[in-house]
Parts: sequence; C-alpha cells; structure tokens
Amino acid sequence: MSTDVTGADKRGFEGEGDPLTDSPAAVRGSDRRAFGRGFMLGTAGILVTVSGALVAVGCFLGLYVRPTSDDWCAAWKSRDMGVFGITSDFYMTQNGRVANAFLSGVIYGDGLIGTKILPTVIAVTFTLGLVLLGAQFMRFLGARPRLLLLTATALVLQALIYFAGTRNYQVLLWAPATISHTVPSAIGVWALLLGIWTVRRPNGRARTFGFVATFLIAAALGTLSEPFTLVTGLLGAGAGLLAIPRFRLATTWRPFTWCLTWCLGLLSGLLLLYTSPGARWRRAQNPSKESLLTRKGLRATTHDWLLMWDSVTGQWAYLGAAAAGILIGLAIGLRTTTGRRALDHTVPRLTRIALWLLPALVVVLGSFAVAAGLRSGYGPTGWTYARTWTNYLVPMVLALCAYGALLGQWAGRHLASRATTTRYAPLAVIATGAFALASMATLVPAVQTLTTTTVTRSVAWDAQNARIEKEARQGTTDVGYKPLYIGNLAEPFYTKNYQRDWVSACVSKWYDIDRIHRR
Repeated sequence: MSTDVTGADKRGFEGEGDPLTDSPAAVRGSDRRAFGRGFMLGTAGILVTVSGALVAVGCFLGLYVRPTSDDWCAAWKSRDMGVFGITSDFYMTQNGRVANAFLSGVIYGDGLIGTKILPTVIAVTFTLGLVLLGAQFMRFLGARPRLLLLTATALVLQALIYFAGTRNYQVLLWAPATISHTVPSAIGVWALLLGIWTVRRPNGRARTFGFVATFLIAAALGTLSEPFTLVTGLLGAGAGLLAIPRFRLATTWRPFTWCLTWCLGLLSGLLLLYTSPGARWRRAQNPSKESLLTRKGLRATTHDWLLMWDSVTGQWAYLGAAAAGILIGLAIGLRTTTGRRALDHTVPRLTRIALWLLPALVVVLGSFAVAAGLRSGYGPTGWTYARTWTNYLVPMVLALCAYGALLGQWAGRHLASRATTTRYAPLAVIATGAFALASMATLVPAVQTLTTTTVTRSVAWDAQNARIEKEARQGTTDVGYKPLYIGNLAEPFYTKNYQRDWVSACVSKWYDIDRIHRR
C-alpha cells in the first residue's frame, strides 16, 4: 500500500488510550476524553460480553457434537485408512479435495475428539485473525488500534456468521461443513495478514518465504473448497488489478505480485482437484447437465441467486456488522485533530472509488458464482445448501463492517467539528452500540434452539451408541438403529433403497457390522 507506518502505528495496541483525544483546547479535550473513554469503552465492553457469550456457547456445544451424515464416512475411513489413506481415497474415488481429506483425517484421526474441539479452535483462530486484521485497517485509516473495540467487533462478526443463518449447526458444529466452508475463511484472514507482512518486508529472503508460503496455502485452499476458491479468487484478481503501481494505490509491484501468487496458487489447487480421478468419476455420475452459459441456464442460476439473497436479506441482524464498524469509525473520526484520511490526495479519485466498491462487487459476483456452482453440482435444489453460503457471507459481514467504519469516521469528523460534540458524540456511540446489541439479541433464540437440539440428541446418541457397541461385541451383525436427525442432515434410511443408502453403509463400517435396520 502507498500509506506509510506512522509513529502512532508503531505504538501498536493502546488499550487505555482514548479515541476522542488530541484536542487543541486542553479543557475541551478533557471533556471529550471523559465522555469518549466512558461511553466507547463501556459500549465495547458490553458487546464483548454479549457476543462473546454467544460464541462461547457455540464452542461449548462442541462437546455435545455426535456423528451424523458425512461424519460416519469420514470417521471410519480416518480410523481404518489413516490420514494419508483417506487423502488418497478422496483423490482417487471421491471428489479430488485432497486438503479437505487431509484435514478430515487429522480431525477424525483420534475418534470423535477432534470434532468436539474444532468449534473452539475455529473461534479462537478467527478471533485473533480478525483482531489483527482490524488493527491493520485502523492503522490504514490513520488511527491507533483499540484492542477492546476490535475484540468486540471480531466477536460480533463471528456471532453473525455462526448463528444468523439458516444452518447454524452446520456452520460451526458439523465438521464436514466447517472444514469445507468455515475453516477456509479463517485461513483466508490469516493469509491476508501474511500478505501484508510479506509486501512490507525489506529483506529479500523474508519476502521469498512469504510468497512461497502464500502459493502453498492458496494451492491447498484450492483443493479444500471450490466455493471459497471462486470468491477469494475474485477478491485477489480485483485487488491485484488495483495494486498495479500505475493506479498509485501501491508504490511497488509487491502487492500485485502477492495477489498474482495467490491467484496462481488457487488455480493450481483447483486444477489438481478438477483433473483428479475422483472428480472425473463424480462428474460422470451426472453426464447430461444443461450448460449454465445458455440463456435458460443463466436465468435459472439468477433465480437461485435471488432466492439465496431473499433469505439473507430477510435477516436484519447482519446489519450489526455495519454497526460494529461504525463504532470503529467513530473512535477514529471523533478525534479533534485532522488526522490522516486514507488515500486522500495520494490516489486518483477513480482508483479510490474502485477500491471502495471492490468488496461489494466481490460479494455480489462471488455469491452468483456460488449459486452457479451449486446448480451445476446439485441441480435446481442446490441453492438450498446454505452451508456453502458462508463463503460469501464472511466477505459480506467484513464488507459491511468496513463500510460502517468509513461512515462512522465521516460522522465522527462531522461531530468533532461542532461545538456540541460532548452532547451528541455519546448519543451516537450509545445508539450505534444499542443497535449492535439488538442484533445480538435476535440471535439468542437460535442459540437456545441449537443448544436444546444438540444436547438432547447427544444424550440419545450416547445411549444408542452404547447399545450398538454392546450388540456388536456380542457378535450381532445386523443391529437396530433409530435415526437421530439434526441440522437438516441425512441420517440412515434417508432413502428407501438400502443399496443407495450411503449413510447406513458408513454406520455399518464404523461399528464393524454387516448392516443396520430401522429400530
């Protein structure tokens, strides 16, 4: 980026600092410090408590996760084949997602322990990554990072990602979905931090290491999740074009080179997946598909895309991401000094406009790409596989937060220029914080329902598991199984044709028996 690290940037996090300081008049500045410190830190503290509690409940529920649907297949293959065996199986006979298979082998390699701690690992990793990324964003806007405020924002965004959608069990608790659609986003945040670190390294060896690591991570992601690859590929391509020094957003070719490396890595992974024997076998199962490039195909995909967005826009709680961003912007804009405005007077106006529009374009085009991929892979009902929406919902909430921060910065500067700052600034902070808190409150019923269904099913599953294991030890080869549904996922006997019932087959493999029957 063309912006330099200022003295304020080098000081890092300032947890006790006041976002409303630096007044030219000492008395007036003292008033603003008193108002700002109390209201901003108080609001951030409340949001950390509430949103953190929601995320903590999700992590705690990981202890009550029990196998269902794809869990059964991943569990027995990891146990019997090992990590590299299941990776080879995915590449040769399933779908070519070798990184996906490798992670599955690691997570299921020690029985079911990995699936219980995975939600906590995701939440902790995501939180740290988002806080560090937010710190970079605040520095980019010319302010010192505020640890408490950034932590609140990170937790608010995660609560929305995990619980605001229609498939909250699958987004956080069901390992096959989190591996394919939630973990990639967490890795993507850390990859972006790696990119920022890489382009700023003065040492050639450090930059080389960063570029090599970037390519390998991107290649792995290309074999982990096709939807994520499409969305992040759009982001990388768009950012790379804007990073060409001619547009004056970057002063060197390093950012462009990093984006190019990222896109080449994604493409390499996607090619490895697409040309795998497993992917060829999967495509052969549905040979007569209508092209999505025809007028009829585009119309059908657009219809699916609109249905997806109808569901997303019906959940107003996502606007809590914008509210969290506005709080960050207010913390920056309410300073009384002029401060540095990101990109102003250094970058052409059209380049600035393109940069601010890029996140929205990525969300719009990325969601359409996801809809097209779902229709191609699963047919007319593919758009209902809402777990895949996470691949564009994460960029959406990040974009809402960023746009909110820009709006908050503008509003804060406007308020700071008024003589009645000490009257209206606290009201702006309180109102914005209240809206973010209200968005968290709307998630409580979903979390309560998730808690009840997850815990209740775990109790029933444990009892049934104990019975089946006892019968298997006694030599029974055909045992009774009662389907225990959760999260709109498949259970044994989802189809009347037992030969096509892959869930029942995997359950039988897990218990080392010949078959199961409905109990």
